[in-house]
Amino acid sequence: MRKTVIAAAAAATSLAVSIAHAAPLPETSAHQAGFSERGLVRLDDFFAREIAAKRVPGAVVAIARDGKLVHYKAYGQLDPVRGTPMPIDAVFALASMTKPMAAVAGLTLMEQGKLPLQAKVAEFYPAFADMKVGVQQADGSLKMEPQAQPIFIHDLYRHTSGLMYGGRPDSSSALARLYPDGTAPAVEGDTQAFIDRITQLPLVHQPGTEFEYGFSIDVLGAVVEKVSGQRLGEYLAANVWKPLGMKDATFHPAEAQRARLARPFPNDPLTGKPQAIKLLDTPTRFDCGGGCSFATVGDYLRFGQMLLNGGELDGMRILSPKTVHHMTSNHLGPEIKNNVAAVEPHRGGFGFGLSVAVRTSEGLSSVPGNPGEFTWNGAYGTQFFCDPKERLVVVVGTAAPGELRKYYRENVQDIVYGAMVK
Repeated sequence: MRKTVIAAAAAATSLAVSIAHAAPLPETSAHQAGFSERGLVRLDDFFAREIAAKRVPGAVVAIARDGKLVHYKAYGQLDPVRGTPMPIDAVFALASMTKPMAAVAGLTLMEQGKLPLQAKVAEFYPAFADMKVGVQQADGSLKMEPQAQPIFIHDLYRHTSGLMYGGRPDSSSALARLYPDGTAPAVEGDTQAFIDRITQLPLVHQPGTEFEYGFSIDVLGAVVEKVSGQRLGEYLAANVWKPLGMKDATFHPAEAQRARLARPFPNDPLTGKPQAIKLLDTPTRFDCGGGCSFATVGDYLRFGQMLLNGGELDGMRILSPKTVHHMTSNHLGPEIKNNVAAVEPHRGGFGFGLSVAVRTSEGLSSVPGNPGEFTWNGAYGTQFFCDPKERLVVVVGTAAPGELRKYYRENVQDIVYGAMVK
């Protein structure tokens, strides 16, 4: 009996040391950070219910306030087929949460005087100058019109380039079927092949007129490669990931990391149809800035904390506070049609900055928060949001590529704010 108790105590100590070692930020208690412990238990209860109902395999959730880690837990399973428990350092396919990191890469070049927002994309890839705008006619045909103004780098950051993704449920455009889905070009060819393919297509809007979610940040990543002379992943590793201690951030998981990849259910719990995260088992041929990276929740928490801190973490400065402020301000003026809530239904009252959605008003959104909150999510089930007023960073990892992912985004934000008591 005594040996069993000692063994259990040793195991508990080992686990505590492991978690402490893995903690991405200094830890604090819920009470000291202004949270109700009972309120945060609702997060445990929520995921316990969802996992028991087999609606999500598992999750990792991290909450930081005032730069201190308040909540950092793993729930459920990493791989529902094998029954592997979810480790705290599970590696998630980030999908569109790649975009803010690619944007930070571009902004570091802006600060060096190498990539101003009003530079024309065609200066780096000339074929963009010849793209026409497809205007659907009453008979269903397309009329091709010239660009009224060029596509600027600014348009890439804020998704006003006229580029789109194929097959998106939030777009009613007939042009959507001409476009590939988000990761198809990265699987099929290199950066130049992507540029060659995308510039053969019609733009779906005149540049600078409408927020249309699509390949804009993939093109920005290609521009970063052209300006820096490095692959996007190499540039990010040297200028963002390694300085911030984001140990697992990558576009190409190593063999040792593959055992920690979070996997979804083989079938969508809502529809019963087969589902998969293709990039878990299919390597990409270029580092697509729009959706092809991987990282742990702890890694991304450090990235979010760096932004919340105004571009610096643990003495490592990535961007200036002024650049971060510009990044996280709304860039959709009244002349630009705002479709952000069409992509993320609970994001009413949000504009869009340089690759992040930005809350512009009280109310309107279905989730609590404050003006100035900046956020974005990934199609495979990841989420992050930063609230400067509350000094709050939250990162969630799940492998839930179906529509359920939006349910988790909304509920987690409700529970987090519901647990805050000051």
